[in-house]
Order: sequence, then C-alpha cells, then structure tokens
Amino acid sequence: MRENYQAFTVGGQFIIAPPEQPAAPGNRRMLIMERGAFGSGEHETTRSCIELLESLPAGDNQQVLDLGSGTGILSIAALLLDSTRSAYCLDIDQRAVDSCRRNCLLNGVNSRVKHICGTLDQLEKGNFDLILANIYGDILLDIATELTARAKPGAFLLLSGILWEYNFDVKKKYRQLGCRLIETRLLDEFSTLLLCKE
Repeated sequence: MRENYQAFTVGGQFIIAPPEQPAAPGNRRMLIMERGAFGSGEHETTRSCIELLESLPAGDNQQVLDLGSGTGILSIAALLLDSTRSAYCLDIDQRAVDSCRRNCLLNGVNSRVKHICGTLDQLEKGNFDLILANIYGDILLDIATELTARAKPGAFLLLSGILWEYNFDVKKKYRQLGCRLIETRLLDEFSTLLLCKE
C-alpha cells in the first residue's frame, strides 16, 4: 500500500481507510488498514476476494483459515461480515504476522484471531469452514492435498494470486481433490477461484 493513501471503496460493502480516517460515510463497513506492504485492497486479487467474500453465506461460529495472511485484510473482511467467525492467520514472514495483528487490533477483531508465523504443515488445526489463500498458483498446486484436507465437507475455498497460466491446472487439481468450482474470475494478470469441498 502507498505510504499515503486516501480511503477507497471495495466491493459493495467496504471502504478501506487509513487509521486517521473518520467514520465511513453511508452504510459501508470501514476496514482500517495501516500503511505498509504485504497486501491491501488496491490489488486486483484482494478486491476480487473481498467481492466474493461478500457473496458467501454467514454461518454460526465458522472457523476461517487465512493462509499467507499478509496484512490480514481478507480475514478481517470475513470477520467483519460475520461476527460469529474466528480466524487463524498464518504467514511465513514475522513482519507480516505483526502487521496482521496491528490491523486486527485497529478493526476490533483481534480477540477472534490466532496469529501464527509458520507454514501450513505446522498448523495443528483442521476442519475449517472457509479457507482464504491469496498466494501464487504454483504454491496452491504444491499444497493442494494438504489444504483441501483442512477443509470441512461443504467448506468454501477462496483461492487467488493465480496467474492465468496456472488457472487451468489449479482448477483441475482441486476438482480432483473433491472440490466443486463455483466461480472463476479472470483479472488483468491474475485469477480468482471460489470452490466448495464436496
């Protein structure tokens, strides 16, 4: 995210704003993001994920996994959309984990988040209702078996960061692992997939 930025809208419900921004105008939900790297609502993959998150049904006490959580923007959006959700935010970069924690505090959701610095194989928790992974397509291929094993039957998997050249292979792999494709979004350079584990 730029060092200085103005608030901007994403999807039909959110306005992304710096900490000093006053309350969101109208009926939009304010999602506060400090200035920094590791992902923001300005990137096309993040925008498409938030738009698709808005379309998902809410559920009681859903468990969310945000893999490669970065700033935490996707898990924060998911938590703001459903006050009963809780999240595990996992990233290999400690600076990203720290950034995610600060943003969760700014948005009043940190009590519902477990922050973990590490890789997927270090995560003991399974049986997630919603998995968010805005990471590169080749990584999504490498971890496909383990990632789908972490999802409950009926869980949604929202995958992005997938360059067009990997789109077909990622779709094919996750279908082979028992996931049904709900939507594909082809963006300028990347693509986003929404799947449901059968």
